[in-house]
Amino acid sequence: MYNFELQQPTHIVSLATSAVLVSIDVNVWSATKQDRGISDEITTAKKAQSASGRFVKHLFADNPKHKRIVNQRQTIYNWLKRNTFRWNNAQDLLPVVQLEKFKTEFAEHETEFERLVDDFLTNYKGLVSDMAFTHGDMFNATDYPSVDEVRNKFGIRLYVSEVPEQDFRCQVAQDLANDLRNQYQRQAEEIVNNVVSQQIERITDVMESISHCCGTHEITTKTGEITTKKRKIYDSTIEKAKDLVKSCKHFKPLKNEQADKLNQAVLSLENVLNGVSTELLRDSDAVRDKVKSDVDDILSKFQF
Repeated sequence: MYNFELQQPTHIVSLATSAVLVSIDVNVWSATKQDRGISDEITTAKKAQSASGRFVKHLFADNPKHKRIVNQRQTIYNWLKRNTFRWNNAQDLLPVVQLEKFKTEFAEHETEFERLVDDFLTNYKGLVSDMAFTHGDMFNATDYPSVDEVRNKFGIRLYVSEVPEQDFRCQVAQDLANDLRNQYQRQAEEIVNNVVSQQIERITDVMESISHCCGTHEITTKTGEITTKKRKIYDSTIEKAKDLVKSCKHFKPLKNEQADKLNQAVLSLENVLNGVSTELLRDSDAVRDKVKSDVDDILSKFQF
């Protein structure tokens, strides 16, 4: 037996100082209820065993107030996915440089979620009464919990934790320690390589979007004449590009040829967007053409 120290890969130490782990729990009442009576009626009518099927009632039958809460939950999860990198099944990796902005935007999503829940609960009793007409003979008042019970079924919470950086010390046979260290190294490299791949994908997508928006397309007028028209440029596209540049400049979890190419592309894009606004792109054809040309040049030089 040996007192063998498993050293963490340097990638993880780097991540520990430049990123945090985040997770968001959004609890939404499904508003469904299994009805054994109707299930038995259906299986009996179909001459099937009682265990052959079950009937689940949607207590609010796609009511818009409840549906908005469900949609808001998905909006939050989509936003989380766009702004983080996958770490494991329970947590995502967020660059520290993005933390302040992330928490501000989360507070906005949280406020909207709570507003929708309050709106639903304020109208809850009236909505239940409406369901008596919608569900007809299927309606059962006992299916609907009290307002206080329903309130406890909704919730939203953000969890933020550090990326672990402590060394692992184990007294194991040296060959086993080597196996564990190698496995850990592979896992770390896979995670970090995946982060860089996502950075490359996102920066490429936003450059392609800028190039497309700064271009033109042909249209046919009412008189049959074919002419060109400038495409619409959105504020969100330019803001997203600048946010990505800021994030990628300060969050460099890996050093290799691919990461170096990404860094050069990011610095080039930063230079192109310096002093450029959506309003300026809309007003100046010269600026618009130059931005498109410069972005296309970056895309052609940095083929990932």
